[in-house]
Amino acid sequence: MKINILKYKFFKIYVRSANKAQIYIQRLQMTEHLYMMILASIIGIIGGFGAVGIKSAIHIISDMSFFGGENLIESVKQTSWYWVILIPAIGGVIVGPLVHFFAPETRGHGIPEVMQAVLTKGGIIRPRVAIVKAIASSVTIGTGGSVGKEGPIVQIGSSIGSMIGQFLRVPSSRLKVLVGCGAAAGIAGAFNAPVAGALFAIEIILLDFAVSSFSPIVISSVIATVISHSFEGNFAAFNVTNFEWVSAWEVIFYIVLGALSGIISYIFIKVLYFTEDFWDEKINIKPYIKPVIGGAIVGLIALIFPEIIGVGYDAINSAINGNELVYNGFGNEKISAMNNQFLNDSLWYMALLLVFVKMIASSITLSSGLSGGVFAPSLFVGAMLGAFFGYCVNLLFPEYSAHPGAYSLVAMGGLVAGTTRAPITAILIVFELTKENAIILPLMLTCIGSVVISTKLSRESIYTLKLLQRNINYKDRAETSILKSLIIQDVINSNYNAIPEYTKFSDLVSKLLNNKVQILFVNNSKNELMGIITLNDIKEFLFEHNELNDLLIAGDIANPNFKMVFPTTNCKETLEMMNMSGLDCIPVIESEDSNTQIGVVWRRDIDFAYQKEIQLQELTSDLASKIMLNNDEKHVHFMDGYSVSEVKVPKELVGKSLLEAKIRNNYGIDILSIKELNIDSNAKKQIIKAIPDANHVLQENHILVVAGETKNINKFKSLS
Repeated sequence: MKINILKYKFFKIYVRSANKAQIYIQRLQMTEHLYMMILASIIGIIGGFGAVGIKSAIHIISDMSFFGGENLIESVKQTSWYWVILIPAIGGVIVGPLVHFFAPETRGHGIPEVMQAVLTKGGIIRPRVAIVKAIASSVTIGTGGSVGKEGPIVQIGSSIGSMIGQFLRVPSSRLKVLVGCGAAAGIAGAFNAPVAGALFAIEIILLDFAVSSFSPIVISSVIATVISHSFEGNFAAFNVTNFEWVSAWEVIFYIVLGALSGIISYIFIKVLYFTEDFWDEKINIKPYIKPVIGGAIVGLIALIFPEIIGVGYDAINSAINGNELVYNGFGNEKISAMNNQFLNDSLWYMALLLVFVKMIASSITLSSGLSGGVFAPSLFVGAMLGAFFGYCVNLLFPEYSAHPGAYSLVAMGGLVAGTTRAPITAILIVFELTKENAIILPLMLTCIGSVVISTKLSRESIYTLKLLQRNINYKDRAETSILKSLIIQDVINSNYNAIPEYTKFSDLVSKLLNNKVQILFVNNSKNELMGIITLNDIKEFLFEHNELNDLLIAGDIANPNFKMVFPTTNCKETLEMMNMSGLDCIPVIESEDSNTQIGVVWRRDIDFAYQKEIQLQELTSDLASKIMLNNDEKHVHFMDGYSVSEVKVPKELVGKSLLEAKIRNNYGIDILSIKELNIDSNAKKQIIKAIPDANHVLQENHILVVAGETKNINKFKSLS
């Protein structure tokens, strides 16, 4: 009871603060562009400090966990074998319950969750995500989890952008841009890479190169970089000392390296998702226990391959600069590199082994429920692949090939491009990480080649495959699905300005100007709509209005070429008609057989209905999760007279799509998600289809998770 009172008081304070902020902003009378620039700057500042804070927290926890050496790998080598196993497991003890009970969306690498929020929730991300993700990822990486810091920083930055936008109650279109600003600030602050940060947000998070969203994202990215520079200096993340073009024949080598990068990218994606499926389906223990086991397994791997611990930048720097490959093993034996070569005859295969060992270690870390990103593991795998490839071409073509470290550097971009399917971001991020101009041409060849091959092998990236598994069609965008499900009957406005066709010119001018009416609808003697009149239609007659007052009538001016919709028309089609006509409203006609007008629909009403749908999904997502995660809880009340419940698909709806079933219109309830029961001889398996598409066809083995008034849900249940 006390907790509910505290929540209520906090909510009142939050609402009052938000209202005061809106009033203050309105008084400033800023343009939309200036308003977004200011918000982008604020997000850039907070995102920049957040990136610096996360990196500092990881460094502190890492120093506390493994200490005594010149770098992390040396520290792991000097740590007792049992502590190498226990420390990542202890990280799992902390992270598991934190993620499971407070913010399940922070599990894993986080970027698909940000994309899902943009695609299906209008950019709404819960504020707690930033705090939970910051703690979970810092502990995971600091205690040895084989993941990167960039993905978590992106999710944290996006959460900050969303939180600011929600507080100021910005529209959905702006809120998504603010989420992109947070993502750009996160990447820029993490890598000291402003251009790559901006393009990452546009190419991967927003999936939209619209000019209107570009400016604020660039502002956030630049400001976050400036803050990062002020704390860490304007230094490249990787120190490159020996990159060079040796001969024109290297063009062929880099094209081949691109193809290999594409193949390895595909394997990395498959390994990650195979491991996730294995942990989800085969390991039947409490979700908050799995990170403990995952951490211990990573510790066991680190006994033989300490390079896989943490982010892995030390090993990457060794690879690209031709230093000795730090390899310990049980015997504590250090193998030195030969002069001017990164890999000697007894060591080259270690780089190839680390390609696959890192994949496995990172996949186990993420699949078990720990928190981190896949960006740094992609860089690590690319560096080791390039080192192996560089040794091979050096051995076969010593006069025509560069130092193996050069290929290691370029392959980093190839792996990022192949896994994310974002070649522009990959090229720029590796360039900004190294600040090496000579790398651009080989990097372009390798990244494009990697994307071509990986796309041939698999249509989805390491991020979008997660969305596809959740039944989110990111290519068609979630807005389309929601707008298709809304029909004009839901948003019709019966108050409109209609005049008879014999209305005098002076009267209709007075109605348009004095009453500030945007559009008049003209009816004939049968009360049927015959045309529309806007200010644009009468402006040419205004100069002669005195002579035309008694001669000109509404029927003479009315434009008969107008768009109209019916009560059953969906909002997506209606918006398309508005865009074609250039008007913000469209008349609603009774039926195809009758031209009688029954109302009008405004663009703002469709926007309001869309926002209401987004808010409904956010309001009920937690309750739906409770039902989906706990099979014993089939019915949850969330306010007086309203509930969320599981219902079998009625026989009369089997075979119909959600759009055809019209469940909201006919029964007054909303479909939150669908459970598909696949029953075989061995087990009963549930596949959850979160936020199903409007064209999803209902089957007999489906269970619907519905929300609405309890009485309406009970009526719907009676049909089953």
